Amino acid sequence: MTDSPTATLTRDLAAAMPLAYESLTLQSQRVGMVIVDEVNGFATVGAGNLAPPAENPQVSKMVAETDRLARDFSARGWPILAFLDTHVPGKPEPPYPPHCEAGTGEENLVPELEWLNNDPNATLVRKDCINGFVGAFRADGGNAVVDWVKRHNLEQILVVGICTDICVMDFVLTMLSARNHDMMPGLADILVYEGGCSTYDLPRATAESIGYGAAAAHPQDVTHYMGLYFMASRGARLVDSVAVAAQAA
Repeated sequence: MTDSPTATLTRDLAAAMPLAYESLTLQSQRVGMVIVDEVNGFATVGAGNLAPPAENPQVSKMVAETDRLARDFSARGWPILAFLDTHVPGKPEPPYPPHCEAGTGEENLVPELEWLNNDPNATLVRKDCINGFVGAFRADGGNAVVDWVKRHNLEQILVVGICTDICVMDFVLTMLSARNHDMMPGLADILVYEGGCSTYDLPRATAESIGYGAAAAHPQDVTHYMGLYFMASRGARLVDSVAVAAQAA
């Protein structure tokens, strides 16, 4: 069976620009989990303009792995921060069509993660732009992410979510710069879990057929890989397996 052009491209990228992964076992309570935009409008089938039109294995795996890890974090009383993409109705966010508008339900956590709404270890942050760090700024100049990291005295954060090459990447890259700028003293590592991330799939033929044009093409495997590459190239640590150490009896 012949590989698709995008599968071949992904393989060529991996050969030319390989990624280095590590296995991770979390033991310290000074680690926090950040969940980026696992909301209906991005991850529930048929829920909106930017939601998957059909079941997508990469998205399904992301949600399942996020739920698994979040429950492990919660059981140990470790902090979780979840971004929820939420927009003022009618206010555009170029270049994307309307999505995750307040009051539509698209802006709420996917069903598998709704339990976080009432979890005492979870901090939910609604954001109105791609970059969660920017979206976490308040009118008084304070930042909800910086406050969360400082409040829990975090040394590491583990990031999962959607889209790998858009909202996840923008947040991670900004966090790396903020860390290097000493905005969060003590924060050492920003880890990205590959299996807990996903992005959307828009093949070129589909983009052209719906009138978006060839330049809107967004092959899932290729763009997922590119997002991981750019985060790693800026200093994020990529992990391909995550376990949480067993609690002491």
